[in-house]
Amino acid sequence: MSRTQRLLDLMQILRRHRYPVAGHALAEELGVSMRTLYRDIATLQQQGADITGETGVGYVLRPGFILPPLMFSQQEIEALVLGMRWVERRGDSELASAATDALAKIAAVLPGELREELNTSTLLIGPMDTLNIPDKIRVVIREVIRLEHKVIVEYQDQAGRVSKRILWPFAMGFFEQVQVLVAWCELRASFRHFRLDRILKLTPLAQRYPRGRRALMKAWCENEGINTM
Repeated sequence: MSRTQRLLDLMQILRRHRYPVAGHALAEELGVSMRTLYRDIATLQQQGADITGETGVGYVLRPGFILPPLMFSQQEIEALVLGMRWVERRGDSELASAATDALAKIAAVLPGELREELNTSTLLIGPMDTLNIPDKIRVVIREVIRLEHKVIVEYQDQAGRVSKRILWPFAMGFFEQVQVLVAWCELRASFRHFRLDRILKLTPLAQRYPRGRRALMKAWCENEGINTM
């Protein structure tokens, strides 16, 4: 275990306890000597952690302290890198660029040891089929979801029939082979799912839909029997 990870674990242990924890109990849980424990506690105190301790009583962390920004475990870094690499491959141009920028920002503020973990991650995203979806459609859909605006779409179903609909878009689903818009359809007066590669034309409207996207998402989950708890 790296020292950075050990310091994070020590903070987590102290956060779990409202009352003082004996030094030998902390050392045992971390798998270190008492000398190492004293050194780690001193390091955290130098970084601003309000850790108090008394002989025979133990150590307690006063509330309010947050470690320096973006201190991640090795597993958290692996999850971040893998997720960002997936977005770089499967997101629209703006999302892909944002994923690259986010990784760069994270790397810039990580301690050297963790930065090396991020830069040398060996979790890779394999080749993927190219999605036949205009980049602009994906960018616009994310924008109207944020703004909670209605859109007009021309949509071609599996049989080749084309219909024109007014939708209230509130979510997008990303799958290996397709990407799907989840929306309330005024034409059908119900929730519907639309493959992005079958949207022939999409026109944003200035009009906001009457229910917020969070309310629509909650109603859709209930309708689909999805447990969000």
